[in-house]
Amino acid sequence: MSTVSSNLLYAAFVLYLIATFFFAATIRDKKGTNTKSKLGNVAITIAIVGFIAQVGYFITRWIASDHAPVSNLFEYTTFFGMMLVAAFIIIYFIYRLNMLGLFALPIALLLIAFASMFPSEISPLVPSLKTHWLYIHVTTAATGQAIFAVSFAAGLIYLIRQIDQSRASKRSFWLEFVLYTLIATLGFITLTSSFRALEYEVVFEAPVEEQMTTIQYGLPAIVGPYDSEMVSEGAFSPLFNAPSWMNGQDAASKLNTFIWSLLAGLVIYWLLRLILRKRIAAAIQPLLKKVKPDLLDEVCYRAVAIGFPVFVLGALIFAMIWAQQAWDRPWGWDPKEVWALITMLFYAAFLHLRLSRGWHGEKSAWLAVIGFAIIMFNLIVVNLVIAGLHSYA
Repeated sequence: MSTVSSNLLYAAFVLYLIATFFFAATIRDKKGTNTKSKLGNVAITIAIVGFIAQVGYFITRWIASDHAPVSNLFEYTTFFGMMLVAAFIIIYFIYRLNMLGLFALPIALLLIAFASMFPSEISPLVPSLKTHWLYIHVTTAATGQAIFAVSFAAGLIYLIRQIDQSRASKRSFWLEFVLYTLIATLGFITLTSSFRALEYEVVFEAPVEEQMTTIQYGLPAIVGPYDSEMVSEGAFSPLFNAPSWMNGQDAASKLNTFIWSLLAGLVIYWLLRLILRKRIAAAIQPLLKKVKPDLLDEVCYRAVAIGFPVFVLGALIFAMIWAQQAWDRPWGWDPKEVWALITMLFYAAFLHLRLSRGWHGEKSAWLAVIGFAIIMFNLIVVNLVIAGLHSYA
C-alpha cells in the first residue's frame, strides 16, 4: 500500500508539472484569458487529474498508516500542497484565470518537492497525537494556509504586471528578491536531492551538552560544528566553524544547508539573468499584458476573505480546544502558537486595511506576499529551528 501511495504522489507531481506547461502555453493563445481557451481547458483537466491522484495518495497512506497522514513534516507539507491545488481549482472555475495556474501550480510543486527532503517512512503516532483533534486542527489550519497561498500567487502576478520594470527602484528590488527566494528554494531542493542520490555524507565529532556526539552532514561542509573534528576521510574541510552559542546537535548542519541554499539560489538566479539579459520580473512582465489587474486584485482579496475564517477556526480555535485537553491550558505562548497568532493578526490587518482604508491594488498585493512569507517562516523556521511543544512535527 505504501508503494501505491508513493506512486500516486509521484504521478500527481508529474501531472501538476505538465499542467503548468499547458497553462504557460495559454500565454500565446489569443483566447488565453477566455473561458473558451482550449489549452486552458486541457491544463485545468490535467491539474484535476493530478489532484485526484494526490487524493489517492492521501487515502492509501491513511489506510497504510491507520491515521490521517498529517503527523510529520513530510505528510503535512504534501497535504498543504494538495489543498493549495484544491483551492486553486475552485478559484479557477470562479474566475477562469489561466495565468493563476502558471504561478499557483509551481508553488504546489515546490511544496511537494520540499516535503520530499524529509523522512517519508510511515511511523506510529506518538501518544500526544492519538486524538481526533489531529485531523480536525491540522487539516483545517493547512487548508486556510493553502487558500492564502493562492492569494500570494495572485498578488505576485499583480506586482510583476504592474511595477515599472524600465528602471531600478525599491519596489522592483523587493519584487526581484521575492522571486530570488523562490529560486533559492528550488536550489535547496536540487542540491539536497543530488547529494542524497550520491549518498554523500560528512561526519563530525563535536561536544553537545558536554558530551561528544556524532553529527552528520548531507552537503559539503562550508561551516562545521563548533569545536568539532571531521571524521570522514577525503571530504573537504569546512571553511569555518559555527560560533559557540550555536551548539545544538543539528544547528551547524542547518546553517550549512541554509548557506548552500542561498548560494545555489544565487547561481540559478544569475544564470537566468545572463540568459534573459534583464531582471526576471522584467522578462515575465510582457507575458502578462492580457491579464486584467482588477481581476488579479479581486482574486487576491477573495482568497484571503475565504481563507481567513478557515485558518482562524483551525489554527486557533480548534488548536486551543486540543491544547486544553492535552495540556490543561488553551494557550501557552509556544512558538507555534505565537506564529499562528501573528499570522491571524496579519491577515486580520489585511482585511481591515482593505475594507476600511481602501488598500487595493499594489498595497493589497504586497500584503499577500508578506503574509505568505509569514506562513513559510512558520512552516520552515518554527518547525525546524525553534524548539517548542510542537517539535514532534
